[in-house]
Amino acid sequence: MTTVDNNRKVDRGDRAPGCPMRAGADGVWHIQDYPTARAFLRHTDTRQAGLGIENALRHAGRMRLPMLYRDGPEHREQRRQTARYFTPKRVETAYRDLMHRLADQQCEVLRRRGAADLSALSFQLAVAVAAEVVGLTESPPGMPQRLDRFFAIPDPNARGLSAVRQKAFNNFVLMSFLWRDVRPAVAARRRSRRDDLISHLIDEGCNTAEILGECVTFAAAGMVTTREFITVAAWHLLTDETLRERYTTGDQNERAAILHEILRLEPVVADLLRWTTADVEVGGVTIPSGARVDVGVAAANLDATEAGEQPGAVCPGRQIGAGLSFGDGAHKCPGAHIAIQETDIFLSRLFAMPGLRMIQEPTVTIRPDIASYELKGMILAV
Repeated sequence: MTTVDNNRKVDRGDRAPGCPMRAGADGVWHIQDYPTARAFLRHTDTRQAGLGIENALRHAGRMRLPMLYRDGPEHREQRRQTARYFTPKRVETAYRDLMHRLADQQCEVLRRRGAADLSALSFQLAVAVAAEVVGLTESPPGMPQRLDRFFAIPDPNARGLSAVRQKAFNNFVLMSFLWRDVRPAVAARRRSRRDDLISHLIDEGCNTAEILGECVTFAAAGMVTTREFITVAAWHLLTDETLRERYTTGDQNERAAILHEILRLEPVVADLLRWTTADVEVGGVTIPSGARVDVGVAAANLDATEAGEQPGAVCPGRQIGAGLSFGDGAHKCPGAHIAIQETDIFLSRLFAMPGLRMIQEPTVTIRPDIASYELKGMILAV
């Protein structure tokens, strides 16, 4: 099976969309078509896999696992309790002004320097917004740099002493994040609660280690992924004059449709992994209990039966919107509205700058376990 694929910037070697579900030679089941992928992600007889959960499960029973790693009634209840931090109304009343202020600050950095790496500018913005939601607001300067080092894609060829050094460095950065960012925020909120996630976790009886786990997973979901999406969206707009004109002259709904379409083509996380906890029937096939399943988000989003004609081309306004790029089911990303809103606010400010141009395209690195991308070195100038 083939698809028109003339608009994507990130080459991840995605398997052909719409291909039948199958079990690979390694025993992993692969889902590539949109209806089956969506149905499977909504199924209740599954649990999270990948995303570091295997390491987290070693602590199960001794501490409460982060929400990302939980399933079933506990996960649903935690999602219900924290949903208020991510509603569109909350974004408008609590975060919108902050997003505008931060976007102006980063545009001013670009204006003052004349040229800058977009991934660095967007990460400053994404970290500050997510920090406000989570409650990481007592940090000394440098939190974006600490998190950037922690979430850097590891060297897949590291062996022996190199692998040991890499692990030791990651542990050092994690402890630095704990002492410089998490502990001060927790201490401040133990003295006086605020309307944020850390205050909620304290009220739930979580200790500092458990709060650290939640902060790390929210940092990955709310900071790193947003940085990558802002960069890839700008890359599309800077290399497609028609799309750029449509974005810069469109209203908020038009701009949101463009961003959703770019995200459908370029999901930050291309593979979502699950374990089945019972026999699961989807797509006319029974996946056995205990199977590891790879849901190919990037391929499913290109399924012409759902996306329509030329699924590999940018065509804002498709019925499926961003597709499965924010996931689906119990683990669907709660911060989807925040991500689109802050991306739109920043890019609207950025593309209003006279003479904005790209003088260096980004380098693309792929994190193999979830086929996510990291874009660095995209230099913009004004």
